[in-house]
Amino acid sequence: MSSARPRRLAPEERRRQLVKTGLELLAEHPLDALSTDEVARRAGISRGLLFHYFASKRDYHQAVVRAACTELLDRTAPPPGAGARASLHAMTSGFVDYVREHRQLYLTLVRGASAGDPAVQEVVDETRQELAERVLAFHRHTGHPAPPRLALTARAWTAFAEEAVVSWPTDEPGAREELLDYLESHLLKLIGPAD
Repeated sequence: MSSARPRRLAPEERRRQLVKTGLELLAEHPLDALSTDEVARRAGISRGLLFHYFASKRDYHQAVVRAACTELLDRTAPPPGAGARASLHAMTSGFVDYVREHRQLYLTLVRGASAGDPAVQEVVDETRQELAERVLAFHRHTGHPAPPRLALTARAWTAFAEEAVVSWPTDEPGAREELLDYLESHLLKLIGPAD
C-alpha cells in the first residue's frame, strides 16, 4: 500500500491555493475565526509551511481579503470604451451579482473587517474608495457640472449600495432587475443624469 504524498507546488501556486482556501472558509466563518490550522489541513500542508508563504496570520488574512476585494473590483470594472450608462450598469450589475454569489463572504468583508484588524480594514476601505472613484468617473463621463460635495456623495452612495444589496429580498421574482434599477436611479438622482 503506497501513501500518496501531496504534490509539490511552485511558491506562487501554493500562495494562490492557500488564499483560495481562505476565501472558501470565509464563506462559512467570520474573518476572526479563520483558522490557519484549518487552512493548512485543507491544503494538505503543515501550519508551519503556511507561514513560509505568509509572514503572519495577519498577513495571511490581509492577502485573503485583498483577493476577495480584487475580484469585486474586477467584476465591477466598466468595459473599455463604454459610455456613461453602460459603465454605470456594468458597475452596479457586477456589484449586485458578486454579492449575490458571495453573500456570506461579502458580509464578512464589510461588516466583520470593520471590527477587526486595521490592515484588513485598510484593504476594505481602499476597495470602497475605488468604487467611489468609479462613481466619480461615471459623472465625469456625463459631462455635467459637478454638484457640491460630489466626492462625499460618491462615498455615501457606495455605503448606501452596500446596505441595499445585502438587505434586498433576493428570492422575489425580478429582484435583481428591481435592485439594479433602484441603485442606478438613486445614483442618478444624487449626481445628475447620464446622457
